[in-house]
Amino acid sequence: MVNIEQVTTSEINDIIPLFDGYRVFYKMKSDLDAARIFLQDRVTNNESVIFAAYEGKNAIGFVQLYFTFSSVSLEKSIILNDLYVAAEHRGKSVGQQLLLKSQEFCKINSYKGLALETAIDNPAQKLYEKLGWEKDSHCFHYFWQVK
Repeated sequence: MVNIEQVTTSEINDIIPLFDGYRVFYKMKSDLDAARIFLQDRVTNNESVIFAAYEGKNAIGFVQLYFTFSSVSLEKSIILNDLYVAAEHRGKSVGQQLLLKSQEFCKINSYKGLALETAIDNPAQKLYEKLGWEKDSHCFHYFWQVK
């Protein structure tokens, strides 16, 4: 059975290997120390909320949520920035449980909703749509990077 828990500073070490695996998946260099510092800062400074999926005492997946606001609707909302399930636990509804926990957190705390960005070829799109997420087709996403 999978149990979903909010990560506090005490549980950061539980998800370091998962977070590092997530970054490596996106072609970043493995760096466990930097991952630990980054996550510790986010949780300590209340800059994100992280939920971890546990099977027994082992963390097998996580989701990280960041806070933002909509000036147009005058409401607060959440960006679902990171979602990762260890390869050996995929296909067991762990990702779905993490998404449902994120939706529950959003409702309980009176946020407008959740936003996420994903690759065009990400097969998880079917899961997002199954859980009520709607694909944004009326605007483009742009990013400016400091060089």
